[in-house]
Amino acid sequence: MEQTYDVAVIGAGVFGAWTAYHLQRAGSSVILLDAYGAANARASSGGESRIIRAGYGLQQTYTELATRALMLWEEFFERTDHTGLFHRTGVLWFASEKDDYERACLATLAQTGVRAERLSREEIQRRYPQFDAEGITWGFLEPAGGVLMARRSVQAVVEEAVREGARYHLAAARAPAGSTEVSRERGRLDRVIIEKGIGNGPGNGESISAGVFVFACGPWLPEMFPDLLGSRIFPTRQEVFFFGVPAGDARFAPPAMPAWISLGDEFYGIPDLESRGFKVACDRHGARFDPAAGGRVVTAEGLEAVRAYLARRLPALAGAPVVETRVCQYENTSNGDFLIDRHPDFSNVWLVGGGSGHGFKHGPAVGEYVAARIHEGGEVSPWSSLAAKETFQQRSVF
Repeated sequence: MEQTYDVAVIGAGVFGAWTAYHLQRAGSSVILLDAYGAANARASSGGESRIIRAGYGLQQTYTELATRALMLWEEFFERTDHTGLFHRTGVLWFASEKDDYERACLATLAQTGVRAERLSREEIQRRYPQFDAEGITWGFLEPAGGVLMARRSVQAVVEEAVREGARYHLAAARAPAGSTEVSRERGRLDRVIIEKGIGNGPGNGESISAGVFVFACGPWLPEMFPDLLGSRIFPTRQEVFFFGVPAGDARFAPPAMPAWISLGDEFYGIPDLESRGFKVACDRHGARFDPAAGGRVVTAEGLEAVRAYLARRLPALAGAPVVETRVCQYENTSNGDFLIDRHPDFSNVWLVGGGSGHGFKHGPAVGEYVAARIHEGGEVSPWSSLAAKETFQQRSVF
C-alpha cells in the first residue's frame, strides 16, 4: 500500500536529519529514510566528533551560516537535554606570516561580531606547550567554537523529529533516474520505490508518494542521479586516527587542549574527549571512494604520515599507541560549496549535499534554509546552485 506525505527526505545524515526536523516542526508530514541508519558507519555524518568553528577566510556566508548553526545546535541540546553532545573546547588556528587566509578569517570574524583572539607565537607556546611551534609565527583562538559529538548528535535530531511526529525508517530508495519517465514528462516526481526495507516500515517494492522529495544522500548522490551528479560530486577517502594519551596526563584533554587547525600543514586535531583518544587527521583530499563497498581499514602510509606529523608538532605523542582508526569520506563539490538546489527535471525534488568535509557543523542552518525554501519558495543562493558546480575539483572553501 502506497504511503503519502508532504515531504520525503532520503538520507538521515546531518543535512537530511535537520531538514526533516525543521519541516516536521513547521507542520509538514515528513518521512525520513536511510539505507543504513542515521549517521551510520558509512555516512559522512558518522564517527565520533566534528569541529565547529566560524573562521572561513573572506567567505562571510559560511561564517554567518556556522554562527547560526552553533546557536541552533546549542538551543537544541539545551531544550532536549543533550548538552553533553557539545564540548566548548575553543578552536585554535595556526598560521605563518604568508598565510593570508587566517588574516582574512580574523577580518571576517570581526565584521560579523564573532569573538577571536589573535595570538603571537610566544603566546601560543606559553599557553599550549604541548605544541612545538616551529614554523608557526602567529595564530588565533575562537573561544566559542568547539567539538560536536557527530553520530550521537544526528541520532538525537532524528529522535526529536520522530517525537515531533515524523516517520523514520531504515529503507533504501531506488534511484529516480530511469524509473519515472511519466513523472519526468510532467516535471514532477510522484513517488519513490523502496528497494530494501525492514521492520514495520515500507517493504521491498512498495512506494512512497510525497509532494516534495529531498535527496540528502551525501556520497550516494552521484549514484542516485548519475547523469546529473556523477561528475559533480567527488567522494574521497579520508583517514582518521585516535591516539592514546599518556596515563594521568591532562595536557591533551580540555581545558588544556583546544581543537586545532593548521591549514598550512593540512592537518587538524581534536582533544581527548570522553577518553576516546586524541584525534588527528590529514585534511588533504584522498583517492576516489565508493561509500557502500570501499574498504575502511587505514593504510600504513597514512599512519606513517600522521606519526611523522605528531613527532614534529606534538612530540609527547610521537610514540603514542593507536587506539582507534576510521576511514570516512568527503563528498566534495568542485570548489567545496554546498549543493542546495532543485532538480532541473523535477520541480518538487531538492538536492542537498556536497558537504565537502566541512559541512557537518552547518547542519541545523542548512536544514532551516531548505525547509524555508520548501515552505516559502524563492530562489536559491548562487553559491549553492547546481549551475555553479563544475566537473573538476579546485578547492576554494576550507
